[in-house]
Amino acid sequence: MRAILAPYDKTGLAPFAQGLAALGWELFSTGNTFRVLSEAGVPVRPVQELTGFPEILDGRVKTLHPGVHAGLLARRDRPEHLAELSAHGLAPIDLVVGGLYPFVETVARGAELMAALEQIDIGGPAMIRAAAKNFPWVLVVVDPADYDDVLAALRSGAVSLELRRRLAAKAFQHVAAYDTAVAAYLRGEEPFPPVVTYAFEKLAELRYGENPHQRGAVYRTLDIAPGAADGVATAELFHGLAMSFVNYLDADGAWEAVWDFDEPTCVIVKHATPCGLASDADIVQAYELALAADPVSAYGGIVAFNRPVDERLATAIREVRNPLSGLRQRYDVLIAPDYTPEGLQILKGKSKDLRLLRARPPRKGGQRVRQISGGLLVHDDDTFQPGEFTFRPVTQRAPSEEELTALRFAWRACKHVKSNAIVLARGTAVVGVGTGQPNRVTSVMLAARQAGERARGSVLASDAFFPFADGVEAAAAAGVTAIVQPGGSVRDDEVIAAADRAGIAMVFTGVRHFRH
Repeated sequence: MRAILAPYDKTGLAPFAQGLAALGWELFSTGNTFRVLSEAGVPVRPVQELTGFPEILDGRVKTLHPGVHAGLLARRDRPEHLAELSAHGLAPIDLVVGGLYPFVETVARGAELMAALEQIDIGGPAMIRAAAKNFPWVLVVVDPADYDDVLAALRSGAVSLELRRRLAAKAFQHVAAYDTAVAAYLRGEEPFPPVVTYAFEKLAELRYGENPHQRGAVYRTLDIAPGAADGVATAELFHGLAMSFVNYLDADGAWEAVWDFDEPTCVIVKHATPCGLASDADIVQAYELALAADPVSAYGGIVAFNRPVDERLATAIREVRNPLSGLRQRYDVLIAPDYTPEGLQILKGKSKDLRLLRARPPRKGGQRVRQISGGLLVHDDDTFQPGEFTFRPVTQRAPSEEELTALRFAWRACKHVKSNAIVLARGTAVVGVGTGQPNRVTSVMLAARQAGERARGSVLASDAFFPFADGVEAAAAAGVTAIVQPGGSVRDDEVIAAADRAGIAMVFTGVRHFRH
């Protein structure tokens, strides 16, 4: 039995090779792998003994030869294939260990084009694919995690077709992910190519999906763009239960929202909707204001901060009482960029189940992908920020500086609420949220009802235009003093007139923030 060992990643390779040698396998290798195995005392021979041809072009051509590929592709159930091998002085090859050049890592370091091209593997993928195509007779290994299973099967004398098929599938997927990265690099900034592939790597299987009868797993992106894998999927879990499917969704909503604010900010999310959001120079005050927005919905929610959690903040999280029940507030997940040792210790004492996550800020910009039946929708990330467009007063009364500050805050917050989205804010704290309603006036009424007396003197942000004046009239009845919205309705004049009658200041942005 013959094997070619040529992975870029040498992790665990020497013990695996020793195991093969002990079973009587002939081992062949290339370049640096040959050197590493020889130094480890593994009886290995250079691949040139199979090809009868030296490595050339600075190693660009090593295994691209019939001496390798014929031995891999010959069907063992066809005597004419074996006879043809023999006629050419060739022999079957029964196992390949492959792994590809570090193209992604090279690109991530900012390498120039020619350096990146040198890391596009050609011989490796060709050899892996040849072995995988002939998997009923040839074993192919691209993951060091499979070494033990393969050795155990070989020692038992019975390598199942199921194991061979699984290894072949992994091999083709390995090459496909690699090619996806290369194509993405060469494609550059082309936004919508005629054909596109995405590559992801499984991090864990989840207890279940969105509901207990659904299976679930979490994957991280293999996108080569800087920071593409930063965020919730790759967050570090310090404490608590394993993350669930719903935890990931809610935590992602909170994490995306909190990093839309430069100021110290806290976001509390329940069922993918912010139920509390506040900014303040004092992060503890931001937390308390966010909780006060809707303490009922916050129970069992996800809390995100864009500042590290220190001892003082951790104490507030642990000790602050629900203003309605008087009980300590319970959360499912806390997520922050970091924790001090003291803060972490305090939070670990709050609950054995509380999930404490540390994550890198999510990448802003790029594209978002949504799956639909039969395909995907792809669009640019909604990265508009106040300051990148104009708040244009359209009413008789322009907003005061105090109102303008609140409007800018509410406009950012509104972007993260499901349409039809209405946010009421006082200062830099949300006091009411109306979300997910099929008509805008109902969202206004829901936000006002949640805010209660706090609606009086608040400002309102709407993610899209008011199609009728009724939404503004409902806001006026609740005591709203200023409104920010995109404008663009055929009835803008009626809407503006309703605001003028109520003495409400209104500004148009010209930018919509639908979220579905």
